[in-house]
Amino acid sequence: MRPITDVASAMGLDWKDLEPYGRDRAKVPLDVFPVSGRRGKLIVVTAITPTPAGEGKTTTSVGLVQGLARIGKKPVLTIRQPSLGPVFGKKGGGAGGGKSTVEPSIDINLHFNGDFHALESAHNFLAAMADNAAKNGSVPGFDASGITWRRVTDAEDRALRRVITGIGGPMEGPLRETGFDISAASEVMAILALALDYKDLRSRLSSIVVGWTSDRKPVTAGDIKAVGAMMALLKDALKPNLVQTAEGQPAIVHTGPFGNIAHGCSSIVADRLALACGDYVVTEAGFGADLGFEKFMDIKVRQGGAEPSAAVVVVTVRGMKWHGGVDFKELTTPDVDAVKRGTVNLAHAIRVVNHYGLPAVVAINRFPDDSPAEVAAVKDAARQAGSVAVESKGFAEGGAGMTDLATAVVEAASRPSKVKLLYPDDLPISKKVETLASELYYAASVDWGPMTRTTARRYQDQGWNFPICMAKTHLSISADAKLRGVPKGHVLPIGELRVLAGARQIVTLVGNIMTLPGLPVEPNAWDIDLTEDGQVVGLLGA
Repeated sequence: MRPITDVASAMGLDWKDLEPYGRDRAKVPLDVFPVSGRRGKLIVVTAITPTPAGEGKTTTSVGLVQGLARIGKKPVLTIRQPSLGPVFGKKGGGAGGGKSTVEPSIDINLHFNGDFHALESAHNFLAAMADNAAKNGSVPGFDASGITWRRVTDAEDRALRRVITGIGGPMEGPLRETGFDISAASEVMAILALALDYKDLRSRLSSIVVGWTSDRKPVTAGDIKAVGAMMALLKDALKPNLVQTAEGQPAIVHTGPFGNIAHGCSSIVADRLALACGDYVVTEAGFGADLGFEKFMDIKVRQGGAEPSAAVVVVTVRGMKWHGGVDFKELTTPDVDAVKRGTVNLAHAIRVVNHYGLPAVVAINRFPDDSPAEVAAVKDAARQAGSVAVESKGFAEGGAGMTDLATAVVEAASRPSKVKLLYPDDLPISKKVETLASELYYAASVDWGPMTRTTARRYQDQGWNFPICMAKTHLSISADAKLRGVPKGHVLPIGELRVLAGARQIVTLVGNIMTLPGLPVEPNAWDIDLTEDGQVVGLLGA
């Protein structure tokens, strides 16, 4: 590893202005950002609809930065911080893999600089303040029955999805039914990812809705006087974290909203810092183009995030076979016909990117068992969809295996592009949902659950005509994880609406989506341990 002081210096940052967290990372205060403004081009990495094992977006993002450096560019990476839930559960870590990782990867996948702890503390403190306000009657008409603010945990703990709090009598109350979400779905997390500065952070926190009075008026964090304390808890969490790739390029790891139940992007301030310091900035949007990339554009860019110049669509041969109908256990068996059937999903992902006015470059994340004929079928499908496909070998070769992709990305980003969003700001909430359903998911109709239309109208009446954050399965463009490829004519069931007034988005819960995952039968935690000499083993192959 390069000394982190050298990494900072290469970005034009003065080390004495930064806040070191040990010897291999630092926080960058907002007031020391370069004042020159945007210098670089932003590349957003997305993917096909993933298999349960994922497609390798983070590894590709890291490798692309390494590849860009190999062809003489000055790149910077911006990615999300991993959540402990998937790390100890099934998905694993989020710092890349093989020779394309962000370091120190083990620490990044664990408590990394305390940002998650700070947001959990702020979120759950707000829950305590809401309970206290309801118990003491400090807001007229606001009692326990009107509280909607749930608590969060970073563990995948299904036992906390629905709980009763306040058992023990009036002194312990208020007694009510509530539940927990995973911290990556917290509105505080979304706010940290979208806030432009401390002033904007304060404004957004003040607008958080914690419940409703008996006459249906919203009660906010500002109303219960919780904002000042939350600001104190979050003062360092808004500062981006500077680390490096395995080959020494600067990497900024900041915030971590999920892509299926939250908006799935790294922070606006991280991108702003990177774009002022590098000529190419590579960032990642969660899950497939229909989820993370759509939210990147319709939520993050809409709310002040930098417009990208191009997108990378990550695909695997295994993913194409999955969408071609092959069983998960048979994905390593060569099957060119299945690959060809599955490429409809790749064409759809390219179409989504193009729909927003951006050129797409397809990155074929190579595995050792991919046959030449299968790879050729993917390249042919990309070409027919109006894109170019390049083999991506960052896992096995690091930056040396990513120069072809880097060259293709530079060429794509040099083309003129005009970003366009999917729907206008003033379109009614219900129409925004229906636009997403028809344009991106190919649904025949939307099934509005009990009270959901009424809730949408109530939000409209409050002036909350925000963009939509669709919370649905990431394994299909539909609401049914079993429907692969590009299913059409299905129904999109909207079960619940939640307002995130501070994050300025409406969360629509689709089907049986859960905002607090549970641990699998054989969690990764079984293999993770600490040796007697203090080394973590079993985490990402360590």
